Amino acid sequence: MKFPTPPRADERKVLGHAVPRIEDRPLVTGHGRYAGDVSFSHQLHMRIVRSAHAHARLVAVDATAARAHPGVVAVWTGDDVSDVPPIDFRDPSAEALKPYRQPVLARGRVRYVGDPVAAVFAEDPYVAEDAAELVEVAVEPLPVLLDAHELGEFDAGRPTEPTIIRHSFGDVDAAFATAHAVVELTLTAGRHSGVPMETRGAIGRYDASRDVLELHGAAKVPHRNKETLVRMLKRSPHGIHLFEGATGGGFGIRGELYPEDVLVLLAAMRLGRPVKWIEDRREHLIAANHSRHQHHRVRAAVDAQGHLLGITDEFFHDQGAYVRTHGARVVGRTMSMLTGPYKIGAYRAIGHFRLTNKTPAATYRAPGRYEGTFVRERLMDAIAHKLGLDRIELRRRNLIPGAEMPFTVEFDEPGAEELILDSGDYPALLDKALAHFKWNDVQAEAARRRAAGEAVGTGVGLFVEESGRGPADGAKISVDRDGVVEVVTGGASVGQGFATAMAQICAEALGVDYAAIRVVHGRTDRIAYGIGAHAARATVMTGGAVNETALKLRAKALDYAAELLQTPAEELDIAAGVVRRKGGDGGPSITLGEIARRVAPGAEILHGREPGLSAEAWFHADHTVFPYGAALALVRVDRDSGQATIERLMIAYEVGRAVNPMMLEGQLVGGAIQGVGGALFEEFTYDENGEPLAVSFADYLMPTLRETPAVDVLIAEDFPSPRNPLGLKGGGEGGINAIGAIVAGAIDEAIGMPGAVTRLPVTPQRLREILR
Repeated sequence: MKFPTPPRADERKVLGHAVPRIEDRPLVTGHGRYAGDVSFSHQLHMRIVRSAHAHARLVAVDATAARAHPGVVAVWTGDDVSDVPPIDFRDPSAEALKPYRQPVLARGRVRYVGDPVAAVFAEDPYVAEDAAELVEVAVEPLPVLLDAHELGEFDAGRPTEPTIIRHSFGDVDAAFATAHAVVELTLTAGRHSGVPMETRGAIGRYDASRDVLELHGAAKVPHRNKETLVRMLKRSPHGIHLFEGATGGGFGIRGELYPEDVLVLLAAMRLGRPVKWIEDRREHLIAANHSRHQHHRVRAAVDAQGHLLGITDEFFHDQGAYVRTHGARVVGRTMSMLTGPYKIGAYRAIGHFRLTNKTPAATYRAPGRYEGTFVRERLMDAIAHKLGLDRIELRRRNLIPGAEMPFTVEFDEPGAEELILDSGDYPALLDKALAHFKWNDVQAEAARRRAAGEAVGTGVGLFVEESGRGPADGAKISVDRDGVVEVVTGGASVGQGFATAMAQICAEALGVDYAAIRVVHGRTDRIAYGIGAHAARATVMTGGAVNETALKLRAKALDYAAELLQTPAEELDIAAGVVRRKGGDGGPSITLGEIARRVAPGAEILHGREPGLSAEAWFHADHTVFPYGAALALVRVDRDSGQATIERLMIAYEVGRAVNPMMLEGQLVGGAIQGVGGALFEEFTYDENGEPLAVSFADYLMPTLRETPAVDVLIAEDFPSPRNPLGLKGGGEGGINAIGAIVAGAIDEAIGMPGAVTRLPVTPQRLREILR
C-alpha cells in the first residue's frame, strides 16, 4: 500500500520536533530501575561455573564440596536439566541448524571458554561465588579450531559448517569474461560486540498461587523471548510473563535469550524461591554474544568506465561454538545487502556458516551491514585506484539513480528475500553530504598537510540500511477520568527514547500534550503481542500501531463529543486534550477526561456502544523500508606509534520523516562511536589454545572520551517512505554502518598506500606492520 506524502515538522504540532525526552527525569534523578535494583524477599543468588577449556570432553563434574558449603541450597549440572531443550531460535531457522543450539548447561563436551557447566544457588551472592570455586570439573582436552576459514571438522561427526548460504542474480561468469578489469581483495572484519555499561541480569520468580512464572530484567524483545520460553518450558502463554527494566542500550547483544535466563526460571519453580543472577564484566566479555567476525574473498568485474558488471564474494562467518537465537541471520543479511546503493549487473555470494571454539556470535548493531559495507566500500576504493578514477566519481557512476526508485534487488535462489528499496535519491544525498563536509576544501587541505610531511587522509562510504520489518504490531490507548492518556505497547525501550517517540506520535494524532502521556512497554502481562525493539523496528512498526490506535480513539472521542456538544463531528477538533469547534470561536467545549467520565459503564449516552474512552488497533507492513546514508572522515596517522586519530567524522542520513531529530541525532552519534571502536580499538582475541585474551577493559579497548571525535550529523527528510502513513524510516543502526569502511579508506590515503587496510580493527600494532 502506498500512502500520501506526510507533512513536514513545521506543519505539525509535536511530531518531528526536538522536544525533551520524557524518560530522562526519572533516570537522572536516580529512579531508574535496572536489573540490579530488582529484588524479592527470600531470593537466592545464582553463580555459573564456566568451562576453562575451549574444547574438551566432560569426564566428571563433582559438586560435593560445593553442595556442603554453608548457605548453598543447590548445585546443578547438565544431568539436572537434561529434560530442558537447547536454547531455541527466536525466528524459524533451517532444520540443519538445530543440532548446533546451545544447551542450558554443557552436556558431554564444553566448546568454548565460558561454556556454562554448573549452576550454584545460594543465600548470598558471595557464598554462591565461593561455592562455585569448589566445583571440580574433570575434562579430557580436545583439538581446538579457531579460524572459521580453516578446513577440517570441529569434532568427529560434527562438521564446522552447519550450512552454506547463497545469494545471486544475473550472469556472473559472463560479466567477468567480458570485463575490462578485475579487482580482487581479501578482507577481514574483526570480532567485537556491544559492551554496555550495565551487564546482563535476570531475576526469576514463581507465583505458585497463580501458577505464573516471571522473568525480570528482560529487554529488547520480551514478547518474542516469552514465546521461546513457552516452547522450551512447556508452559501456557498465560503462565509466563516478562518484565523489562531500565536498559541503557540494546545493540543486538542485550535482550537475547541466554542459558542464564532459563536457569533462573527453572530454579524459581524447582526451588520455590526467587532467583537472581547478575553478570560480572569477565562473564560478559566471554559469555555474551560476540559478532562481526568474517573473512571475505571478494572480486569485482568492471568496464573501462568503472561500471560494476559483476561482484562475487565468498566469505567465512565465525559463529563460535553454538548457533544462538538468530540462527544464520547475520550471514544472510551480509550477502543480501552487500550490494548496497549500487547498481550491479550480476552478483554471487557464498557464505560459509562455520563453528569454532569461541564465544557464540549473533547480531550487533547493523548486523551484516557493517561487515558488508566495509567489504563493498573497500572494493570501490580499490576499483578507483586501479582505473585511476576519483573515488567520488566512481561511486556516482554506479549509484542507483533516483529516477529508478523504487528499485528491486531480486535473488535467484528460492526463498531468498528480495529487497524493494522503497524511496530515495542516493546521488542527491551524496551531494548534500559532500557540500556539508566541504569535501573539496578538506581534500585540498589534507593534500597540503601531506606535502608538509603529515599523514592525513579522507574516507568516504555510502550505505543502505533496513528498518520497519513487519509483519504487524498493535497498541492500546485509553483516557481515564482525569484526562490522563495511557499508551500500552508491545515495544521495548533500550535507551533510544522509545516512550518519548510513542508519546509524540500519539499526541500528534490524538491532540493532547505529549508530556502528559504515560507509555507502557516491555510487559507481556499488559499486551499479548509485541515486536519489541530490534532491527530498527520500533519507530516504524510500534509507532505505526500507536498512530492507527490514536486516530481510532480520536474518531471515537469526536463521535461522543458531537452528541454531547450537539455539533457535527466533522466541525470539531481536539487540541491540548480539549474538544471544541474548529477555529476556536469560543463555543462549547469538553475535555477528553470529561468524555471518559460521561461514557463510563452504565452511561445513557452509550446507546449500546462499548463503554470507556479507549481503542485498540494494529499496523501491518508487507515490506521493509530502507533508509540510507553517506559517511565521511578525516584521519591522521602517527607513523611512529601507528595510532590513527579521527579528526573529523560526519554522517548524512535520509530518514524519511524524523519523529524527534534530537533523539535521532543521538542514535547516529552513538552508533558512529561504536563504529569507531570496531574500526580502531575493539577486538576479542584468543591464544592458540582458545583462551580469550580480552577478558577485562585492560585488554578489550573501547574508545574513551579522549579517542571520541565530534560527530557531525546531517539529517535529511526528502524522501518519506511510501510504506507507512507517517513516512518513517528507522534510525537506530545507520550511525555505525560505514565507519569501518571510511576509516580504512582514510588511513590508506594518509599513508599513501592504496589498499593497505584489509583488516579491522586497525590497531597501532597492525598499522605499524603495514608501515614497515
